[in-house]
Amino acid sequence: MLNVELNGRAPDVAELHRLVSVNYGHFTSLQVRDGRARGLALHLARLADGAEELSGHRVGVAEEHRLLTLIRHALGPVRDASVRVTLVPGPQPDSPPDVLVSISDPEPRHPGPPLRLQSVRYARDLPEHKHRGTFMLNYHRREARLAGFDDRVFVTADGSVSEGTAWNVALWDGEQVVWPAAPMLRGVTMVLLQIAMSMNGTPWTLRPVDASELTTFAGAATVNSTGISDVASIDEVPLVDHRLAKILAETWNEVPWDEL
Repeated sequence: MLNVELNGRAPDVAELHRLVSVNYGHFTSLQVRDGRARGLALHLARLADGAEELSGHRVGVAEEHRLLTLIRHALGPVRDASVRVTLVPGPQPDSPPDVLVSISDPEPRHPGPPLRLQSVRYARDLPEHKHRGTFMLNYHRREARLAGFDDRVFVTADGSVSEGTAWNVALWDGEQVVWPAAPMLRGVTMVLLQIAMSMNGTPWTLRPVDASELTTFAGAATVNSTGISDVASIDEVPLVDHRLAKILAETWNEVPWDEL
């Protein structure tokens, strides 16, 4: 961790206690390279949506400007970093959310080995928000590893594939990219990829995917702000076509960067 600031300054002990003891709030995570980030407007929109839904606070243009100022202040001279912006409850019930900005080392540019995924019935609370309720996400990741997998992909109660513990899943049927349609977080990386694929002509669709279909796809990949990872298998069934991760990575390289 390189720096942590609450409303533009170092938090004191009492504030740190409040931050770690109250598991409420929402956040967005982004990778900064050379002082730039991808999908900056989408990250700000995510924070605005969460603030209105979870605290009844409207984020206008002035507040967006303040958020950007706080990010820049926390970064200081650092040009490459992982940035997490968290809106947490203020000290009083009617206070606007406090802004916690955490700066850490940038994520590696190269993905690790292909993932072995396990499907499980689970749905996050308020799945459309990137909130601080991550207990069960860490639990599922741990349980997956104890069972010999790397991570878990979630299936809703009605049997629809939704999302992973901290990522969206893309599927490959041999001809087009299939994005599952279900209650889930619309990840910034996923949305940017969908826009870029529409622009470069890569075929894709958004549709419900039943859990029974998971192991019938030729390939799969996970996507989030830290990158794109190939999937080796789902529920111990090997995926034989590994073109998807390459297609998504090449498309991702076409997504423009926004100046902070």
